[in-house]
Amino acid sequence: MMHKFEIIERRDMLKLSLLSIPVGIFSAYGAIGLRYILAIAKNVFFYHRLSLKDVNIIGNHLGTWVILTPAIGGLLVALVINLFAKEAKGHGVPEVIEAVLFKEGNIKPKVGLVKAIASGICIGSGGSAGREGPLIQIGATMGSTLGRIFKFKPYMKRILVGCGAAAALAAAFNTPIGGALFVFETFLFEFKTRSFVPLIISTVSATFISRFYFGNYPAFPIPEYTFKHPVEFGFYLLLGLIAGILSVFFINFFYWIGDLFKKLKISDYIKPAIGGLIVGAIGYFYPQVLGNGYDIVEKALVGKLFFGLMAILVFLKIFALSITLGSGGSGGTLAPTLYIGSMLGGSFGYIIHSLFPDFTASPGAYALVGMAAMLSGVNRATLTAIVILFEMTLNYQIILPLMFACVIADGVSWFLSPDTIDTKEFSKKGLHLRVDMEVLPFDFKIVRDVMTKEENVIKVYSNETVGEIWKKFSKNRHHAFPILNRKGHLIGIVTIDEARELMEQGKATYQIKDVMPSKLIVTYPNESLIRVLNKMLLHNVDQLPVVDRKNHRKLVGLLTRSDILRVLKEIE
Repeated sequence: MMHKFEIIERRDMLKLSLLSIPVGIFSAYGAIGLRYILAIAKNVFFYHRLSLKDVNIIGNHLGTWVILTPAIGGLLVALVINLFAKEAKGHGVPEVIEAVLFKEGNIKPKVGLVKAIASGICIGSGGSAGREGPLIQIGATMGSTLGRIFKFKPYMKRILVGCGAAAALAAAFNTPIGGALFVFETFLFEFKTRSFVPLIISTVSATFISRFYFGNYPAFPIPEYTFKHPVEFGFYLLLGLIAGILSVFFINFFYWIGDLFKKLKISDYIKPAIGGLIVGAIGYFYPQVLGNGYDIVEKALVGKLFFGLMAILVFLKIFALSITLGSGGSGGTLAPTLYIGSMLGGSFGYIIHSLFPDFTASPGAYALVGMAAMLSGVNRATLTAIVILFEMTLNYQIILPLMFACVIADGVSWFLSPDTIDTKEFSKKGLHLRVDMEVLPFDFKIVRDVMTKEENVIKVYSNETVGEIWKKFSKNRHHAFPILNRKGHLIGIVTIDEARELMEQGKATYQIKDVMPSKLIVTYPNESLIRVLNKMLLHNVDQLPVVDRKNHRKLVGLLTRSDILRVLKEIE
């Protein structure tokens, strides 16, 4: 028999599934809109013209003006953010996490629009950041807004926020599965049918729209890959170790720079311009660090960058990204993380291939694996990293080294630091978020495992008075007693609050059978704790009599909410 809460949950999932389609479509158009905003900004700042055609920043030689361009962009970004929505500052994902975990999925509608404009200006003027973080925030805003319009429950709004974020990421990378997995791993933290179905519908809808406009192409050109020799696993192990260590350095340095800018006693309207000036100075000598760097990643993947340049760009990109966002700019860290990983893997692969050319793959293959390994170490989104790179390559031969390097990087990062680049901001505030998905004991333990057995349950009888029962409460410090009739059959339950209210009404001499509540909610020995907890929440009760499933009058135990919550100690 289906319980009432299960019927409600199924209706909710149907609503979510239907609404996830427009969320996916709107998020895809948000991603398309940001592309055009970014293209316009690059044309204006570097080519001094209005155009929707995407252009290469590095291809335009501005000389010393390149130093001032990101600073001018920084000034404009500061104006947009500080005047309209300060939540648009930073890299976007922590703000979405905060909305999901602490704000019932509520994001101000204007945040998405301000984020798109601010990020487009910041990245388009040469700010060293990515567009995926802003896209996630834009998509999340779409989901939150629709959830509020339809007055959805908080948990439903959270799922819609996830649908929007996943859809935007899927549209950006042409990776519908990877987009959904990223949301599961980074902030939704549940893998259930009620969330999985809407998320996949949303990412499929968004990817369909994206492919309609831009074609079915990978985000990056992927090199041909052939696994040559088992000894390469040792090299991928070493790459994973280095990526894990570098990830922790990257996270800590990123927030250290941000803290430095927060301590500067100057206006928030000026800080992004100072950051832009520093990034512009770096860009004068190394223009490869400007913007989101997609074109540089492409060159690393096809082996068109030299070892020395790639090794330098690893650290220059970390520095430039930290300055851009730490000073108050707007953009994401996801694409820069892939950029850093490609430079790390490419330079590593260059050395390995030079030393062992006969049984190692090209440097481009190591650049590809380095991208995934850094994503695993920095965001701890290991499944996402593996699936996104596989969706990009559609080459099964890369899977084994990819998986190996990713889990090594994830493990090293986890061992050295509990924080990801998205959760460290919360740790600084004393909020330590668990980023690992896990099955709670509620899902696989049953009532019989934790209930108080019938022989140990204190019971009262139908002919006892309210006063007598009140004395039992005062002596035993229990919160509820099952009520039995003269034949020992369960007929009800009385709580301490109900007994107190009856005493205050002057009914101490009344027999409990004459004043007990008429409705009796029960559970069964083989019922799962998660279902019982939902039942308690639905009926607003803290304890349930446990009865034989074939005979609801036969008491076999008592289960309290405290008994259920005590199970959590098993996962500490």
